[in-house]
Amino acid sequence: MNLTISGHHLEVTPALRSYVAEKLDRITRHFDQVVDIKVLLSVDKLTEKDLRQKAECNIHVKGKDIFAESAHADLYAAVDELADKLDRQVLRHKDKLQEHHHDSAKRTLQ
Repeated sequence: MNLTISGHHLEVTPALRSYVAEKLDRITRHFDQVVDIKVLLSVDKLTEKDLRQKAECNIHVKGKDIFAESAHADLYAAVDELADKLDRQVLRHKDKLQEHHHDSAKRTLQ
């Protein structure tokens, strides 16, 4: 699995890099067919101060690309929300794969 973390208008510190890697580790525990993860952390120049910190992620898993983004006043909170969104999407994708294989196994037995 390749993990790429980049920053736009901010420097990605080692603490921030390890925090993102720790949060995204949960996804690889739930679904082991993750090929590539690309994370983009950015600070937008918005008039609203509440949604300036933004985290985006593209995950390439076997058979599908998954995208999620999150904006928050705190970058760590944005990463938390992003990890939750990605986790739900990956689990939904995993369930669809398992249900599909389960249905085909039933058809071959009949």
